[in-house]
Amino acid sequence: MSVANGRVLLAMPGPTNIPDRVLQAMMRPAEELASKTIVDLTETLLADLKAVFRTTGETFLYAANGHGGWEAALTNVLSRGDKILVLASGRFAIGWGEMARFMGADVEVLAGSWRAAVDPAAVEERLRQDKDHAIKAVLTVQIDTASGVVNDIRAIRRAIDAAGHPALYMVDGVAALGCMPFDMDGFGVDVAMSASQKGLMTPPGLAFVAANAKALHAHRQATMRTPYWDWTARMDPLLYMKHCGTPPEHLMFGLRAALDMIFAESLDGAWRRHALLAAATQAATSKWAEGQALSFNVVEPSQRAPSVTTILVDGDPTVITDYAREVCGVTLGLAIGDLTGKAFRIAHMGHVNAPMVLGSLSVVEMALQAKGIPHGEGGVAAAIAYLGAHAREVAA
Repeated sequence: MSVANGRVLLAMPGPTNIPDRVLQAMMRPAEELASKTIVDLTETLLADLKAVFRTTGETFLYAANGHGGWEAALTNVLSRGDKILVLASGRFAIGWGEMARFMGADVEVLAGSWRAAVDPAAVEERLRQDKDHAIKAVLTVQIDTASGVVNDIRAIRRAIDAAGHPALYMVDGVAALGCMPFDMDGFGVDVAMSASQKGLMTPPGLAFVAANAKALHAHRQATMRTPYWDWTARMDPLLYMKHCGTPPEHLMFGLRAALDMIFAESLDGAWRRHALLAAATQAATSKWAEGQALSFNVVEPSQRAPSVTTILVDGDPTVITDYAREVCGVTLGLAIGDLTGKAFRIAHMGHVNAPMVLGSLSVVEMALQAKGIPHGEGGVAAAIAYLGAHAREVAA
């Protein structure tokens, strides 16, 4: 017998749950593409994206998913044959590097682990070996959505500086922006990119890139440039040029509502909320792991992402994910890449609160009980206890 009827809950790492306010903002007629409404919308979004990225550099908005954001970042600063160093910590930096190789870059991967963050010392050592500065860019992710690893972006910047290397520092913030502290200028990032469907609570279809002065200087010499992604064209004052054609109006209206919600909460508040919900999820997982059938993919607690938790399973993880979806109406994340068939993922990012996360955790615990999977008792109780001790009332 199913208890799944009701509103389906997405506990997968993208697309995430979309607020009603965002959905309602998109329920409106189309506007003439050069109307004052669309011009003002474009200007305010580009300005507010600077606040979200925490940069004084240029921001760009594309009708694309995160992979499009990857391509936009690469084409605008690289030339064919340029050597880049990819810092591996899971699937997504590797994927970004694979795209660069397809586009004509010479790609080197600094080997890493799906269970641990990038080692800044290893980055420094490799860059010190590059005495001729053949490496033109260093690529990494702040959070790898597949492994659940969070990388120390500031520490990697320090490693690049310690090596005295001039490479561009490029960061994927798809699973991090809006979910944890990101300070593009403060962290010394030259190019950052993200997308709409995770922490920014908007349907898939928008990608964002931010570029500082160093990146814009590299752009002038780049030969990978193509018309759709080109920054020079998109910095034209004409609205048509800023979008290389018709703007993705309705997604932009949705993003406007999502950013308004984030600013009302405050970025700091959103970061704190994600940290609390992640810690509650980890408290539950720690209890379940006592049964020896489940365990954290990321070994070091400080390297576990605040937006998604990847849980290894000694057995078939689809027993858990299928039960959650079919019996309870909760969609958990399937593992991908090297973890396919070995893990599942619980997302706690974007438009989520305590009852939503506790509901997802309760469903996992139901599945463990229903399917006779060995686990420590009291995972959900541990999550509640954590939030009861650490979540605080907001002063009036």
